[in-house]
Amino acid sequence: MKKFGITILLTGLLFSAPASAQNGNIEPRVERLEQEMRAVQRKVFPGGSSRYFEPEITAEAGPASPPPNNTTSAVSDLIARVDALEASLASLTGRVEENGYRLQKIEDKLAAAKAVTASPGAQAPATTPQPSKTTAEAAEAAPDPERVAGVASIIMPETGDAAEDAYIYGYRLWDAKFYPEAQTQLKKMVEDHPGHPRASFAQNLLGRAYLDDGKPALASVALYENYQKRPRGERAPDSLYFLSTALVQLGKKSDACRVLAEMQDVYPEVASGRLADRVASGKAAANCK
Repeated sequence: MKKFGITILLTGLLFSAPASAQNGNIEPRVERLEQEMRAVQRKVFPGGSSRYFEPEITAEAGPASPPPNNTTSAVSDLIARVDALEASLASLTGRVEENGYRLQKIEDKLAAAKAVTASPGAQAPATTPQPSKTTAEAAEAAPDPERVAGVASIIMPETGDAAEDAYIYGYRLWDAKFYPEAQTQLKKMVEDHPGHPRASFAQNLLGRAYLDDGKPALASVALYENYQKRPRGERAPDSLYFLSTALVQLGKKSDACRVLAEMQDVYPEVASGRLADRVASGKAAANCK
């Protein structure tokens, strides 16, 4: 009996001793790997919050099995944990190295850009030369000698009244159909002599010069301005009539009719007298009822 009991004891020691030795060797590895993994996780996930950390490694859920009765299953579990920890550690280490590589590339590019900017020999990017004007464009931009001579032939009167002379000169340019030159002269007259009685004439004629030059939009502005700023001016009623003409050219016939109606209300004597024929023709052009 004693011999049989000793045999059983020795057999138990033979089976338990290797398991204990393996368990003692693996436990430190597990602890070391878990510490290294936590350190790597803190680098990858600086927040340290549990939401950034992978859950603890656990055995996969499966059918319930009876608890082991020996240390062999414990050793197997430890080995599985070690393998899982090593795989996770390798993955996290790879991510850290990849991020470090990308960061280094960005820093290298920034350093290169700064070096180019700070270089004393750095030159600004070459600009594309603008194409020169063609012969046709240059010829078009050049003044017509015949027109220049025609404008030069228009003489400014010298009556001693600068405002009167300026208006008459503008009128002569308009009458000679030098419309752009007339516009420039008439605008200057109004700017230089806004309170002169001839300013109403000049502003009204400026609107007509725009109309004759095919610029009804500019004409409408000039004509309305004459009526608005100088309602008592001698050419204020005329400006309303020519304003209706400009509006018809702009396709605003209903507005033209309202302008003519206001002209009749504000200046009834002129509308039914000196400008009666123009009022009638204006209404016909605008199809006023």
